[in-house]
Amino acid sequence: MNILSGFVEACRAYPERVALVQDGCPILYRDLLRRVQGFAAILNRHPCDDQPVAVAIDRGIDASIAIFAILHTGKCYLPLDLKNPPTRLQSITQDAGVSLVLGKGSRPAWVPPPATWVDIEKLGNPPDSNAPPVNVGAEFLACVLYTSGSTGKPKGVALSHRALVNFSRWAGQTFAIGTNDRIASLAPFHFDLSIFDLFTGLGSGASVHFVPGGLTLRPSRLTAWLHEHAITVWYTVPSLLNFLALKGAVETTGLKSLQTLLFAGEVMPAATLIKFASALPATRFYNLFGPTETNVCCYWPVERSRLADGEPIPIGKPACESELAVAEANGELLVRGDNLFSGYWNRGGWLNRVKPGSWYATGDRVSIGPDGLFRYHGRIDRMLKCSGYRVEPAEIESVVRNIPIVESCAVVGIDDPASGRRPAAAVVLQTGKGINDLLPAIKASLPAYMQPVKYVLLNRLPQLSNGKINYPEIERHLGKR
Repeated sequence: MNILSGFVEACRAYPERVALVQDGCPILYRDLLRRVQGFAAILNRHPCDDQPVAVAIDRGIDASIAIFAILHTGKCYLPLDLKNPPTRLQSITQDAGVSLVLGKGSRPAWVPPPATWVDIEKLGNPPDSNAPPVNVGAEFLACVLYTSGSTGKPKGVALSHRALVNFSRWAGQTFAIGTNDRIASLAPFHFDLSIFDLFTGLGSGASVHFVPGGLTLRPSRLTAWLHEHAITVWYTVPSLLNFLALKGAVETTGLKSLQTLLFAGEVMPAATLIKFASALPATRFYNLFGPTETNVCCYWPVERSRLADGEPIPIGKPACESELAVAEANGELLVRGDNLFSGYWNRGGWLNRVKPGSWYATGDRVSIGPDGLFRYHGRIDRMLKCSGYRVEPAEIESVVRNIPIVESCAVVGIDDPASGRRPAAAVVLQTGKGINDLLPAIKASLPAYMQPVKYVLLNRLPQLSNGKINYPEIERHLGKR
């Protein structure tokens, strides 16, 4: 059960078909496999023990080759978000214990010593190699995805070959992905939606087309791009679909080739889905649900007749042969099955490794309706979902409190119609300092999606009678965005 097997089989079965397309430049399955095998031969010259290999390359063909080559050598890949501030990149790579980082250009200052930096642009033509992939077991790690952590630091979610194979096979069968599909890939590789693009798409012989990054801010051009490239399948986040529904000219463009639209990562507004369902009558829609630790554990094939403006849409029924349960005490969703992560990766090793067959408590509050479908009712803890990203207010608080002019800080979520709930901060600053004095340090320390969208300056943080921070009172101060 190796996640690379489906890719290799597709390369051999469909050598003359297009595998990847970036900026109008295609690469065939035959040539992609040759480059992956050659790159893997080079990587074998750089020992990295059993630690993850970091990929500091933007989403695209080069990063895909790097990921498949890492897996080919029997190693585990760790994709980095290059939009993160250098301090966060350094924190992640140090915590992961990486000894090898693949990137482009000169060695960045954030790469921790003694890790080796490999500039892939200086490798030249890879050698010819027909060596088969290293055969690893199902429980061997395939990737580590770092997400926001409730402890104040990013945490690595470790995913095995078993988990990736289980999901990619289920998705390929459930959504009938085949060689005639053209998949739009917009999810960055550090985001778990990319697992579908890379492994379900390329494992099914489909062609994966990388969406130019700048189009996310030009909704009508994005819609036109989907039409021009005859995209048949797209997996994305509701906040972007909401943007397209408002300004993407979906009704007039048509998107007649789009057969399947998958969305996950945050709550989909019913009004947005109704608009898309009306504009694309022949398209199948699926609501996918699950934290990174489970990838997808629940899904709902959208029934147009059941959509009503203002009514939350169901998250559906178990996906990927997962077992689901609802905790009696608090309504928390519990999950177990082959999709489950292996544990957290911390300080270059295991933290809280998951025992086979155990239940994972998601932190999501759910219920089961009379129709047998699960429905989502928000988080039990303080975690936020922002444009598909998981954001822990505690991590933002930890970063902000370390800024010298900050005396105390509390972060809460406020409603944002476009992208779910966003972080907002109440801060107590040193005398004479204002919010404008704080912003440069925050921008240098947090990625854009974790930066508070609103601030309030207080003389002191409100407290409960037990001395703890009164978060409901802080929410009152900040109000709605």
